[in-house]
This record gives sequence, C-alpha cells and structure tokens, in this order.
Amino acid sequence: MFVLFADSDCDVTPVDAEKYGFRLISMPYSIDEKEVYPYEDFKEFKDHEFYEVLRGGVVPKTSAISPVKYASYFEPVLKEGKDVLYVHFSKEMSGTFNAMNLAIEDLKEKYPDRTIYTLDTKAITVLARNIVLEIAELYAKGASIDEIFKWAEKEIDHFAVYFYADDLKFFSKSGRVSNFAAFMGGMINLKPIIYINDGGQMIAGSKGLGRITTMKKIVNIVKSLEDGIKDHRVIIAHCDNMELATKMAELLQEELGELPIEFVPVNPTAGSHCGPDSIGVSFHAKHR
Repeated sequence: MFVLFADSDCDVTPVDAEKYGFRLISMPYSIDEKEVYPYEDFKEFKDHEFYEVLRGGVVPKTSAISPVKYASYFEPVLKEGKDVLYVHFSKEMSGTFNAMNLAIEDLKEKYPDRTIYTLDTKAITVLARNIVLEIAELYAKGASIDEIFKWAEKEIDHFAVYFYADDLKFFSKSGRVSNFAAFMGGMINLKPIIYINDGGQMIAGSKGLGRITTMKKIVNIVKSLEDGIKDHRVIIAHCDNMELATKMAELLQEELGELPIEFVPVNPTAGSHCGPDSIGVSFHAKHR
C-alpha cells in the first residue's frame, strides 16, 4: 500500500486531490514578509486578486519548505504502515528538495520498513499538472509503484510546455533572466518563448513581438511537435487573462481541429516568477 503525493507548484488543487485520492503538499510564497501556503492558508486560489496585486508592482518571493514541514506530510502515512510516492515539480528549479532529502533520511531511520519514493516530473505548472494527472489516473485505478515508474520512464519526456512571460521583470527579479534582457523585452514588447527541457530546466528559445504574434509562434511549435495531441489533455495556462487563453485555444484549434482543452490559472508560487498575463500550453509531444 502507498499514498500518492503531489505539490501545488504542479498546478493541482484540493479538488484534484479529492477526485483522484492523492494528497497535496503546499509550496509557499511571501508578500510583504508574510508567508502564505496555498490551500492551507486559503481554500481557493483567487487568481484575479493575486495577479492584481502583482500588477500593482508587488513581486512576491518564494522559498523552500523545511525538513520538518516535509516530515509533517509524510510521517502520518508512514505511521499507518504505508509507503509514499511523491510526484513533484522539477528539482532543477528549487532548493526545496535538499530539505526534502533531509526529511526522507530522518524518516528512514524512524521507519526502516517503509519507503518514500520520489518521482521528478522535470516540470512545473501545467506541464507538471499534465503528468501528475496522468499518474493520478493510474493511481486511482490501482496501479503499482513499479507500473507508475515504467509509465513515467516512457512518457514524462513526451509532455511539453511552451509559454511566454508577459513582463520579464518578474523573471528578472527572481533571477531567471538578466535585468538587461528584462528591460529590453519591456522596451520593445519582445516576448521570449520559454520551454522546459528534458533536464527539467527552463530554456528561452525563439522570440515573438507582441502577444498575438508570440502565441501564433507557439501554435506553430505545438503543430510541429504534437504527438497524439487529441488523446491527451491540452492544458492552456494563464496568469489571470482568460481572454488571451481563449484566443490561444482558438488559434490552436484553427490549426489542429477540436482539442480536449483545459484552462488552468497558474498557481501563485510559480506565478510569482512569470507574472500577470503570461500564457502557455502543455501537450503530448514527440519530445520536449
């Protein structure tokens, strides 16, 4: 017996957790030195309110959770005599996994007959959501840990995401791009198209000038890379801009036909880095 965990940086919510029977780990952010744990300090993410604060000039900070916090999630399950499988966002994007490893080592000593398995989606936000929900479906059907890892080995790198950050100052202040690049991007409305590679790292690829042109470029990338796209979720991420998200859906379906599209607001912790009005799409692909 094992219990499946995922985290809020994977754009999954308590509604998803209840539907599929997994448990949710909250990844925090801070505004004005006040630390907030999504879905613990509030029940529902009100994305418009959050991104309006960012539009007002606030740039939240994000931080790792402690070994003690990790243990508080895992230990009750181990006490029940069950193992843990934690499917998490990319370890390349946060130091939080150092704390996770410390917690796991401590718990191994306390519960030597139990195992904590970890599975790296090499992703974040809607790309991680796409992977987590596929695994959650297997879990709900009674798949074993071995079966889930076999699926992951074959499929994780066949889910991709391409997106743009509407205002690069948020990536700049979080250290994701240089100040100069952020300044120039804002000056000429240049929007780098970012993807997550098979190492779990964010990479800036081609660029678009303006929102619509950039979205059209993303659609062309999706068209060139898609693999059985209609047989899997196509998840459009947005940071409080359903108008742009709907336009992205229209552009995709003009090129690819009817698609199983799902719209998802980017969680506040990850959204602290990409900022308001950012748009992206996750889909099943030949490769990332």
